[in-house]
Amino acid sequence: MDLQQLDQEYVLHTYARNYVNFIKGCNATLYTDQNKDYIDFTSGIGVVSCGHGNERIAHTLYKQSQNMIHISNLFLIEPQAKLAQKIAQLSGYDMAMFFANSGAEANEAAIKIARKYGEVKFDSKKYKVITLEHSFHGRTITTVKATGQKDMHKSHFSPYPDGFSYNAQLEDIYNSIDNETVAVMLELVQGEGGVQPFPKEEIQKLSKYLKQNNILLIVDEVQTGAFRTGEFLASNLYEIEPDIITLAKGVGAGVPIGVAMTKHKDIFEPGDHGSTFGGNYLSTAAALEACNILDELKNSGQLDETMIFFEAKLKEIYEKYTNLFTEMVGLGLMRGLRVKNSETQSSIIKNSFDNGVLVLKAGKNTIRFLPPLTISKEEITLGFERLDNALQKL
Repeated sequence: MDLQQLDQEYVLHTYARNYVNFIKGCNATLYTDQNKDYIDFTSGIGVVSCGHGNERIAHTLYKQSQNMIHISNLFLIEPQAKLAQKIAQLSGYDMAMFFANSGAEANEAAIKIARKYGEVKFDSKKYKVITLEHSFHGRTITTVKATGQKDMHKSHFSPYPDGFSYNAQLEDIYNSIDNETVAVMLELVQGEGGVQPFPKEEIQKLSKYLKQNNILLIVDEVQTGAFRTGEFLASNLYEIEPDIITLAKGVGAGVPIGVAMTKHKDIFEPGDHGSTFGGNYLSTAAALEACNILDELKNSGQLDETMIFFEAKLKEIYEKYTNLFTEMVGLGLMRGLRVKNSETQSSIIKNSFDNGVLVLKAGKNTIRFLPPLTISKEEITLGFERLDNALQKL
């Protein structure tokens, strides 16, 4: 059996696969078993923040795996403690961390923190969480229900946990709050929902209102965190201080990790939550090195320079193909181009692949760009040349 047959026979069909076999990566360039190269504007859906084949990450993994990969959270884990400190320092928030294996798990932890807060901090129980339409918070039963997309609430997975409601706009949230509302959960830039940043002033107004009314603000930074929007957290960019923040994706540079961080350090007690694999030696050692790499990239000025260069190239494409695109959206290296319909969206993704550049879909009408933060100017230039070639054929 060839690889495609093996996959179709033995792997559950939860993805619409593109059967290309990548065997090597170098920063933002991928190579197949047929020795064809692709410029990667996706970084594994915003995960490979430090690029493919990063030598520092590889060395860290090798060195750590020689000594210890896992011992469980029943014991002190040195890189976990150091990573928690590093994240707190980079964020500028006085928060404590819970480590998991994914963004969905981090969001599960955030919801549990909020639910317990609503139980122990008030005379009557508060448990409801408000989210936004077009949001995405994960694929577990609870985080699917927290996701404000009706087409993800499929009946064959029901019944879902109650206590979640959705608003179309930020301004609708105020009238949705009742005596049982404990938290509002949102992404500052909706990723799956179309790379849509919310206005800074509106977010700041909402944050202030929630604080005044003792309602928690949970910010899902699974995709926006780890310098993706220019600062370590999009929350820093928006100049707010949430009660709970969740991270994953780029923090581990490709090694699975999730983080729920909160200023309510005393909410969880031993036994309230846990994870067998979460925060083990391998994942936290890799994430600590990734945070060091990205911190250096930011402090050197290279990250900001890369973001400016990428935006300029994207703008050239946008202005050249006004027949295809209606809007340019996003922040930092989390970018999108709105297209006129879903058929055009699909054609652009396919043509781009055929021309050696990988891009993503977001929502029903957006082409999404999430390149490695270490991407070079040469790779950006070549990637947009290939995208230009792809668009010419439409």
